[in-house]
Amino acid sequence: MKYLVLLLVVVLVLWWAGRPRVARSAGNTSRGGASAAGRQVRPMVACAHCGVHLPQDEALSGPGGHYCCEAHRAAHR
Repeated sequence: MKYLVLLLVVVLVLWWAGRPRVARSAGNTSRGGASAAGRQVRPMVACAHCGVHLPQDEALSGPGGHYCCEAHRAAHR
C-alpha cells in the first residue's frame, strides 16, 4: 500500500512540474505565431568596441566596423 501511495505522489509531482511548461509553450505558440508573422528579421551586428549586439540599421559605421554609440566610434578614430 505504501508503494502505491508513493507512486501516486511521484506521478502527481511529475504532472504538476510538467503542467506549467505545457501551458506556457501553448500560450507562446499562439501569440508568437501571430506576432512573428508581422515582424521582419533585422540583421544584427556587434559593436567593435564593447561587443554589444544591436540592429545593423541602428549601428553607427566607422573605421573597423560598427559601433553602438558615438563615444565608441570616436574611441577608434
